[in-house]
Amino acid sequence: MAKLSGLRNLHVVIGILLLATFYVSVCNLAFAEGSALHVSDYTVSLFGKYLCYALLALAVDLVWGYCGILSLGHGAFFTLGGYAMGMYLMRQIGDRGVYGNPDLPDFMVFLNWTEMPWYWAGSDSVLWMVAMVFIGPGILAYVFGMLAFRSRVSGVYLSIMTQAVTYALMLAFFRNEMGFGGNNGLTDFKEIMGFSLQSPSTKLGLFIITALVLAVAYVVCHYIVNSKMGRVVTAIRDAENRVRFVGYKPEDYKVWIYVVSAMIAGLAGALYVPQVGIINPGEFSPLNSIEMVIWVAVGGRNSLYGALIGAIVVSYAKTRFTAIMPEAWLFALGGLFVLVTLLLPKGIAGMLPGIMDKLKGKNAPEEEATASEPSATDNSATENKGSEVKS
Repeated sequence: MAKLSGLRNLHVVIGILLLATFYVSVCNLAFAEGSALHVSDYTVSLFGKYLCYALLALAVDLVWGYCGILSLGHGAFFTLGGYAMGMYLMRQIGDRGVYGNPDLPDFMVFLNWTEMPWYWAGSDSVLWMVAMVFIGPGILAYVFGMLAFRSRVSGVYLSIMTQAVTYALMLAFFRNEMGFGGNNGLTDFKEIMGFSLQSPSTKLGLFIITALVLAVAYVVCHYIVNSKMGRVVTAIRDAENRVRFVGYKPEDYKVWIYVVSAMIAGLAGALYVPQVGIINPGEFSPLNSIEMVIWVAVGGRNSLYGALIGAIVVSYAKTRFTAIMPEAWLFALGGLFVLVTLLLPKGIAGMLPGIMDKLKGKNAPEEEATASEPSATDNSATENKGSEVKS
């Protein structure tokens, strides 16, 4: 029954995601700007950004909700994936930059660099970009995981270490000598795979691709958490010493799930960059990684669809709140986290089953009353039987 319930939830989530994507696409294409049903190009890009955040929240939930690893450094994986995409987009500018140099990006010309660094080699290839989106975050997660998990670092100490790595990368990428644009980062993108990034059709296409990638990632994560390896990971979260006692190596499973999560985060970053038009070291900020954890906490740990809900709800609230009182957003975010921790420990996803049960409970008395009332056919049949007995 649990397996059937899980499959039902999977179908519902994927169905809602695809229907929402179809609705936004139709409203963007079929209705004129003056129509109440029209969805603007800006809103399409905004929704695409929300979906990237949902994909990132899915990655955080995979390691925190199901493995018990509170990572405060997933912003590093997200940003590395974004830089891989940004490097590719910078190479697509060619001689259309400010300085008109067909071989070097504008920031390298400004810094009087005469040649491109070796680690930019191949960055003009789509295949290179796709590979680096996964390889960059994956290698970082593997190296960190091997050192931390095999040393049996856990709890708050592990969280501090992940945050320290993210902060160190932020400081490094701020330096012009790193060759990634310094504090300005990579921006002024023109096109992706020959399609103009300013075109409304390209923005809609990126939104649809992001939605499809999110759907596929959700299916993959659902399969992982319900597989035998996923059950072992969940057991490690609940009782790591017992798992080790029965013969498993928890550190191997932790490294595996951490690398998978990092790759998903990198993919989210790669989809994020062409839709917002910039990637800079500010994305490494530890505050961003903490905000990702809040997404999952609000939506509900140990619930994949809860992570999606939390990311979208909090991101939408941020968009609205920062437009009204931008300086107070961090205080509101902190207060939201405290309230959720105290009043909704299971998040929004934890509320939904109770709400559904209450709705079913209201309908149940009506169904019971209907079932208890004898029908006219039953009454006539009873009367006929009574007359036969008397005769």
